[in-house]
Amino acid sequence: MIHFIKYPITIFILLFCTFLPYTQVNATTGYQNLPQQLNQVIMKEPTLQGAIAGISVRSGQNGTILYDYQGDVRLHPASNMKLLTAAAALNALGENYTFSTELYTNATELKKSIQGNLYLKGNGDPTLLKKDFESMAMGIERLGVKKIKGNLVADDSRYDHVRYSLDMPWSDETAYYGAQISALTVSPTKDYDSGSIKIKVKPGTKIGEKVKVTVTPKSNYVKLVNHAVTVAKDGKNKIKIEREHSKNTVKIEGTLPLKAKETKEWIGVWEPTLFAATLFRQALAERGITITGKIKTGIVPKQAKLLTKHQSMPLSDLLVPFMKLSNNVHAEMLIKEMGKVKKGEGSWEKGLSVMKSEVAKLGVNPKTMVIRDGSGISHVNSIPANQLSQLLFLVQREKWFPAYLNALPVAGNPEKMVGGSLRKRLKDPSILGKVKAKTGTLATVSSLSGYVTTRNGQTLIFSILLNNMLDETNGKKIEDALVTILANQ
Repeated sequence: MIHFIKYPITIFILLFCTFLPYTQVNATTGYQNLPQQLNQVIMKEPTLQGAIAGISVRSGQNGTILYDYQGDVRLHPASNMKLLTAAAALNALGENYTFSTELYTNATELKKSIQGNLYLKGNGDPTLLKKDFESMAMGIERLGVKKIKGNLVADDSRYDHVRYSLDMPWSDETAYYGAQISALTVSPTKDYDSGSIKIKVKPGTKIGEKVKVTVTPKSNYVKLVNHAVTVAKDGKNKIKIEREHSKNTVKIEGTLPLKAKETKEWIGVWEPTLFAATLFRQALAERGITITGKIKTGIVPKQAKLLTKHQSMPLSDLLVPFMKLSNNVHAEMLIKEMGKVKKGEGSWEKGLSVMKSEVAKLGVNPKTMVIRDGSGISHVNSIPANQLSQLLFLVQREKWFPAYLNALPVAGNPEKMVGGSLRKRLKDPSILGKVKAKTGTLATVSSLSGYVTTRNGQTLIFSILLNNMLDETNGKKIEDALVTILANQ
């Protein structure tokens, strides 16, 4: 016989509530109905079963926590880590900070034909383009130099030679978002995907013909092996573009139907330092300037003379492609730059130490976090949502805050450098343009943290971290539903 023990109903209610995630709201804030509205989304969402959510909502005016759902639980932030990196960089380096790329020679005389090496020194500019090398080549041309009897030496010694962050997955090695980190690197386009190339594949003009492949920037540094062919209009688009491990051989395999749209892929190069030097040598050749020697790596000698240099955009402008497009390489270069400037060593170890110190100065507690990189690509990074919302509240008082806010993606704005990674989300007229926030995506992880303007014109600060998702794309729908509730307050 089974015996049932009779307990008062209040005991059962108490026990049930004990196992619900903790939420709170300040009764004097005017958002008394907010927890119920947000809880309805969280509790009824089937894709959150077996997953973990951490959600924090604060008043933008005084920082009061309005809603806390497991807000002190450490969770993987994905690219929301960049919120800390950007704040730390602005605090440590300043919004007007720039990066220089310099050209030196050890030749004793400058004339039409010089005897000596050219030294191309990178100082961490993640926004270099081939056209910037062309401008530097014009500077050499103006000096009357036409021939260099020596080598082109690439100097990337400002940072250490550890190319990948600690937890970089091996499968991301050839991807543009996993490109190697170097103090001397170059981007294919004004999206500034440093250390990578852009590959476009178009169908041929007839069936059986090889597909047409173009690479930006064009060079002989990367070898293309094209085995892909054009098939009938009703054929399948099965293009596969891969770079071989530790090589700069890119293979294009598969099929592309006649009249099909072009396929685009961005691939990280192997050894971006040498790639940059190759492009600079090309730029010199285009101006009729020849180098008789080879491309090598080395360090600028102390007695070398500065010939010309290129200065980057200021950090305030650099933050736009960094944050809007969630550029991983920019994040890691900023980490190393902070390490170099503040501790004399351009390494992840020193740079992450500086980042922790800087966010602590802002009022965030780094002791509650596990921080392994600046981009958020690591699955070891762990941050509580309450700390992210705290950061977003505190940075509002900093003089550089307008640059920080301007760098965040704007919901529903179709312009790439405005809407960024939110340009195709939250497009309903009731919320269009009212959300400025950083997105984040990893396998099983989705995140969104930022600012939302409510119906009555108030600012709410939020951080939503969703982990252990079977499909992280479902996380975007949940985030959008939660933020829409905030906007309609």
